[in-house]
Amino acid sequence: MGFAYTIKDQGATYFVTFTVHQWADVFTKEIYIDELLMSLKYCQENKGLEIFAWVIMSNHLHMIVRAKNENLSDIIRDFKKYTSKSIFNKIMNNEKESRKEWLLKVLSFNDKIESRKEWLLKVLSFNDKIWFWEEGYHGEEIFTSAFYDTKVNYIHLNPVRAGIVEKEQEYINSSAGEFYGIRKSKLNLCTFG
Repeated sequence: MGFAYTIKDQGATYFVTFTVHQWADVFTKEIYIDELLMSLKYCQENKGLEIFAWVIMSNHLHMIVRAKNENLSDIIRDFKKYTSKSIFNKIMNNEKESRKEWLLKVLSFNDKIESRKEWLLKVLSFNDKIWFWEEGYHGEEIFTSAFYDTKVNYIHLNPVRAGIVEKEQEYINSSAGEFYGIRKSKLNLCTFG
């Protein structure tokens, strides 16, 4: 199955999904969502990432994307690597994070530490690796307008299926508002075609 969802054409348009390790609900706070959006904007402005549709859920992100420079795998690799460290760091330094210890434990490779003090010292020193995102991104190439429309609907209906909103255009952490002409998306959108 791993090979079925790899990016073969680096310049094509793809539906991708990034899932937080162990499906941890990280994106329930704006501070982490803002960090994710900032990184995506950086990829748009500096790496040639084009975004057609997107949604950030509590523990995953769906997008339809393409790379102007035909290097989509490189952009995704860099994005995941940077956000792993930056969001982990935001969690670690967030004094208002009530789930800090649990999140840091879930998002690190370290499961063999005997004492809480030893674990905290290792996390704070970054001696252990961060495991923020699950491996892979389930890239599906968009070949037709019909498939594109199917994936856009899937993306925008995610918050409705999760019971967060009644109508997809009400959800602010997605591109649905711009698709419906209600508000500008938090990320610059490209037109498919």
